[in-house]
Amino acid sequence: MKTSIIIPARYGSTRFPGKPLTLIGGQSMLSRVVSLAQKAMDKLDNVTLAVATEDQRIADHAAEIGVQCIMTSDKCATGSDRVLEALDQLDSDIEFVLGLQGDAPFTPAEAPIKMIEAFQANPEIEVITPVINLRWSELDKLREQKQITPFSGTTCVKDTNGKALWFSKNILPAIRKEEKMRETEFSPVFQHIGLYGYRTDILRKFVSLPQGHYEKLEGLEQLRLLENGISIQTIELDVHLGLAQAGIDSPEDVERAEKMLESMNA
Repeated sequence: MKTSIIIPARYGSTRFPGKPLTLIGGQSMLSRVVSLAQKAMDKLDNVTLAVATEDQRIADHAAEIGVQCIMTSDKCATGSDRVLEALDQLDSDIEFVLGLQGDAPFTPAEAPIKMIEAFQANPEIEVITPVINLRWSELDKLREQKQITPFSGTTCVKDTNGKALWFSKNILPAIRKEEKMRETEFSPVFQHIGLYGYRTDILRKFVSLPQGHYEKLEGLEQLRLLENGISIQTIELDVHLGLAQAGIDSPEDVERAEKMLESMNA
């Protein structure tokens, strides 16, 4: 069963041009993401790795760090579009592809490992994505955060088999009798981590679909899948929430990432 990890790495970000080449702790963001992908691959069989970019500067850097790079169009609307365009230039026998975010250098290696292992155990899975069960203290912080930025943080509700029922920028579910439930460590809320693995035929279908009604309202592309009857399997990560969601979206985030790296190495 052939699987590929593809890292979409766009140079021409409006808010942060050249973001994948930015140094964090003396190491480029792209090289950090490549390293975590390689750590995951060490524990998996039959997995290939490639970077997908629209810019020669990133391609040159990929060559320097010894990773395959696929040149893609500068017209790709999303990371998923770029992953599919790269996939079309790779082995046609690839059955499952994981798009590893090029701007999330602290993504835990546990995430791609668990996602790929789950698919290898059940090739009927269409899409897979990670979630984290929030402790009450983490839920309290999310609530505080939403008072300032209501559309930060995405929650997920799922069925008894772990298939996603819905994703929202609201905190789901509403909780009655919360005081009594706080006697346990974990809340009933799951926060979504924006990382996706697709069966290749499903990725192709997803990219071809028009934006969904609820996708537009919530600003969540995964709702396009649910709105079109495509199932999303979740897997739970047993990691620190702060690290799992530490993406780099602006130059200001680099300073935060540097401090995080210092605390990890302390």
